[in-house]
Amino acid sequence: MNRGQSFLLLLIATVAVLSLLIVFPFIEYVIAAVILAYVLFPFHEFLAERLAPLAEGHGPITARAVEMASAVTLILGSLIAVILPLVYISFVFIEDLTAIATGESDIDVAAIEARIAELTGEEFDIEGWLVTTGDVLLDTLFGGLSGVLTSALRASLGLVLALFLVYYALMDGPGFVAWLRSMIPLPADVTDDLFEKVDATTRGVVIGHISVALLQAIIAGLGLWVVGIPNVVFWTFVMAILALLPLIGAFLVWGPAAAYLVVIGEMTAGILLAAYGLAVVSMVDNYARPIVIDQQAHLNPGVILVGVFGGIYSIGYTGLFVGPIVIGVLAATLETFREDYDAI
Repeated sequence: MNRGQSFLLLLIATVAVLSLLIVFPFIEYVIAAVILAYVLFPFHEFLAERLAPLAEGHGPITARAVEMASAVTLILGSLIAVILPLVYISFVFIEDLTAIATGESDIDVAAIEARIAELTGEEFDIEGWLVTTGDVLLDTLFGGLSGVLTSALRASLGLVLALFLVYYALMDGPGFVAWLRSMIPLPADVTDDLFEKVDATTRGVVIGHISVALLQAIIAGLGLWVVGIPNVVFWTFVMAILALLPLIGAFLVWGPAAAYLVVIGEMTAGILLAAYGLAVVSMVDNYARPIVIDQQAHLNPGVILVGVFGGIYSIGYTGLFVGPIVIGVLAATLETFREDYDAI
């Protein structure tokens, strides 16, 4: 390696580190944008193909305009169907958490304390426990009450960034993939094999997580509706998000709901909801998730679980996708190396 090559490699490494430092504050939004673009891209191709006849005979500018219209339409659809509900749920969550931390929640604490005293013969300071818990959660998630505004501003900037990134990923994604292929110093057939394995892994993890989470949320929401829990649509949205976390996701809603029904005297409804959650909702998570993801990604459920929790711990919520994908890419790379170079 001559001096020029050494200098160029050093420059590349330096700029790569600086780029990572610049992107890192919004890394979750960048990853979320990439995942959303990956999910939307097949729909983008389908919609652009249907709109393509409009561009015939009008030159490349109109064809590009059709692609832009397709991308914008899908982004607006995602904004309405996914992002706005997430923003609403986040707003309600922060509002309720703030009310709990300040002791101004609508929870009938006196009735709960009286019921617990009746059942156990002991008195519990539920209101004090709720205030303490709310303070701890606010401090952990947002840095206290003063940090809520800062977190909201950062989330707003991240959301705008993510939407722009989704647009450019839909428009120029194929070009980026082609450039990436050209940069990989492997034979074309080996590169194709590697990309196919990585695509199958990514599709299995992303689509598998999302489809199982939606199925579990709908099934759990049906149970909440049957026993008379209010705001079922809202809680179903919440469970759709929480269900992306394996094992404990949707339980964080239907479990406390069942306990609440028992505490307020709706014993039959509470027991039925708990039994339904254990027998039906949990089984969706325990069986559907490994089947759906394993068939696509060809990863052991235990490996997926490690990737999910490790990813969340490392980079935050989007890590539940990134963790299994990274492990899956490692497996795909090793498999490609074994098949094409017969070295393992």
